Amino acid sequence: MIKRQQIKDLLKSTAFDTEVTVMGWVRTFRNNQFIALNDGSCMGNIQVVVDFNNLPEELLKRITTGAAISATGKLVESLGKGQSVEIKATTVEILGDSDPEKFPLQPKKHSLEFLREIAHLRFRTNTFNAVFKVRHALAFAIHQFYNERGFVYMHTPVITASDAEGAGEMFKVTTLDFDNTPRTDDGKVDFSQDFFARATNLTVSGQLEGELAAMAFGQIYTFGPTFRAENSNTTRHLAEFWMIEPEVAFADLEDNMQLAEDMMKYVIKYALDNCKEELEFLNTRLAEEDKQKPQNERSEFGLLEKLDFCLANEFERLTYTEAIRILKSSKPNQKKQFKYLIDEWGADLQSEHERYLVEKHFKKPVILTDYPADIKSFYMRQNEPDAEGRQTVAAMDILFPGIGEMIGGSQREERLDRLTKRMEDMDIPQDELWWYLDTRRFGSAPHAGFGLGFERLVLFVTGMTNIRDVIAFPRFPKNAEF
Repeated sequence: MIKRQQIKDLLKSTAFDTEVTVMGWVRTFRNNQFIALNDGSCMGNIQVVVDFNNLPEELLKRITTGAAISATGKLVESLGKGQSVEIKATTVEILGDSDPEKFPLQPKKHSLEFLREIAHLRFRTNTFNAVFKVRHALAFAIHQFYNERGFVYMHTPVITASDAEGAGEMFKVTTLDFDNTPRTDDGKVDFSQDFFARATNLTVSGQLEGELAAMAFGQIYTFGPTFRAENSNTTRHLAEFWMIEPEVAFADLEDNMQLAEDMMKYVIKYALDNCKEELEFLNTRLAEEDKQKPQNERSEFGLLEKLDFCLANEFERLTYTEAIRILKSSKPNQKKQFKYLIDEWGADLQSEHERYLVEKHFKKPVILTDYPADIKSFYMRQNEPDAEGRQTVAAMDILFPGIGEMIGGSQREERLDRLTKRMEDMDIPQDELWWYLDTRRFGSAPHAGFGLGFERLVLFVTGMTNIRDVIAFPRFPKNAEF
């Protein structure tokens, strides 16, 4: 096999007059002479100059946009604008043809909507080269962050018989024959004849299993796919997405908030340090996109400014009760500009409220704590009732500009009597979660954790506006293409 050089290395090289071999995909071919070649190692192309007098006409016709080629020649200093080096090719080989009449990615601007329809090819554009390089860096940074702190990485089940969130919006997993479904005497589906002999689903969270491991290892994290059968077509929701979920024994809500803030700052800084070219490209792209919007809809910060701003500022911390007071007296609420008006304590905050707190009121990331128990999950630790007798839980949500909720977490309820009473009140069957309750029976300890939707993190760091553009092959209602 011929040893090839990566274009990202050659673009920085000064080893002129040495023979090099590059392999990549043709972006453009001008005047039967200048090939713009990209191999995916960076967003930049290298110019390959061919002598059309010394190449067969049949081969020249096959150098088309999208074709894969190998080129060997001398690396020389470029006299043209836009590049410092180029390759004067002595040989060119076609590795894979591309029909120019049918190849959908032409050298012009394509809409993101169009590129979603050809998600198998959109990686070859500069935008998606940048997005998925940043995604890679963020994933690597997550693992590095937890590894440096001595966390154990746990692979929790994708197939589960429990609904961690109690939401019920889960995909069923079954091998039963839909045309001849076995039934019990009372007409219900007989899951005892199914593969697992019980009703099972795709997981919405690895949290409950993560708690079990934290009670042995002290601190663990999960990073895996999760699924939600929510019939939502918003720019913030997917049916299949990835979640990071740490669980820490002997930790309270304060510890949880600090871990989450430290993690967010660590991974953002890692991306800034290691994806400069990609983030500068995305910063320019976002600025150009902003120019097309009305003044009042434009971003207050550029992408790089926004990321730097998150690193420079401590996250604002306040209770849900304080947030409700701010929102009730806010101008958008008073003038009825919110779609969902805030009129009483206990309301579930919507994205518009979260973004107001972050983008208008505090102008920095915000951590909200101590939510009403009625709007939160059964496993969250119950606080003592407040002065007005209202029941809250030791929950936290971290809100980011442009996104709203980025992280949701809590101190977990470690007291068996409080937990079982809460499960009774919410009609959660205790016999199905006997194993979870065992952690409260045998050596229970205070512990806390949170969940970060990875795609939302990538959305924030890249400045993209639709979550379907930060995962390779998005899954959403009525779409499972590729």
